[in-house]
Amino acid sequence: MQKILILFGMICMLIVATNYAYSQEIHLATFQEVAQIVIDKSISQNVTASIALQSSSIQEMRISPELEQKIRENGRITAIVLTNQNQCILGVADESCIIINVARDMEDTDFLTIQNSTKKISEAFIDELNTAFDTNAEFHSTFIQGNDLMGKALESSGIVSGRGTVSAVYTMPMEDTGSMYEKISAILLPSQIRESGGFYDVAKNLSTHEKAKMTFSIIPLGNKSLLQLKLSVDYPNTALSITEVNPLELLKTNELKRSEYFSGKFYPLNSILQVVVLSPESINVSNIRGNTIETQIIDNEKMPKEITKEGWIFDPDQGKRIEGKYIFGERKSINKNELIFSLEGNGIVPKKIETDFNESIVIVIIISVVAISAAVYYLKGYKKLNK
Repeated sequence: MQKILILFGMICMLIVATNYAYSQEIHLATFQEVAQIVIDKSISQNVTASIALQSSSIQEMRISPELEQKIRENGRITAIVLTNQNQCILGVADESCIIINVARDMEDTDFLTIQNSTKKISEAFIDELNTAFDTNAEFHSTFIQGNDLMGKALESSGIVSGRGTVSAVYTMPMEDTGSMYEKISAILLPSQIRESGGFYDVAKNLSTHEKAKMTFSIIPLGNKSLLQLKLSVDYPNTALSITEVNPLELLKTNELKRSEYFSGKFYPLNSILQVVVLSPESINVSNIRGNTIETQIIDNEKMPKEITKEGWIFDPDQGKRIEGKYIFGERKSINKNELIFSLEGNGIVPKKIETDFNESIVIVIIISVVAISAAVYYLKGYKKLNK
């Protein structure tokens, strides 16, 4: 968890730093758009396609400065999540939720003490959150996170859930995803971003899918917060049969366009497509139709030698966890057929896998941890290469 928190902190610091050295050519904005595909052959056997819009600026994700500061300065709140995800936590069904995740006080040793301590913190925020989101969520329960299978698999353990986290859960009537996404995006996003198209348009169109779900997350990070609006569609029990990955087919679009919000300067790393494949056996990437970017190893990470070029970076490209990131370079859009690649190996053979995975911890994949940190790493690596 410490490593990931450092990465998030670096995002905020690097965003400020980019206005100095190298700023004449390449910029990194506070606002980012991330398309993510998770193909989970190991745990849930589901495929999840999502669009995340995120920022560390409360001008680009509009919550009140007083509320944002109050959340950060509390010290024990690790995340606040608004979602209509099915079973947002164990014991909740067919209701939308506001979840206030609190770091457990290790001096609280029994359930009643843990519950009271967590509820006391959450009650200091729920009225303001209801006002901010135009909701009427009421207290449902306190849930102590017991494990973090998916978080460990995605290398994001501890960010949204996991051992040591206690969730205060507030519920309200289930809201249709299309109307909920439209309402929350209108509250959060200024018209300049909503009218600039890009990944936002893909998410808006995807919000009408029958299995679409919406999540907004606030994660305090020292002197800033990471704010993320995410629209996801889950394809249950489809992961095992996938041998060819077609990201835009899963996102229900033939073309992925970058937001015009970035048209004023050169922001090659503010729009990223990420594909993560989890497999019980080793697999590898093959038959890549689009471009791949030439890389160099810096600090044990694959770094693009030239981030003005478009293409895939697969790191790793084989094993039980494969991760590919597509960066646009100077291009403003990419079409469906340029992003297809294949998977080979024993891990693609369909077979029943017994796990103790529970849908109640699906909340851990809300945050696109690796995609968020990718822009920081790539710009950092590019600068090292070009000193």
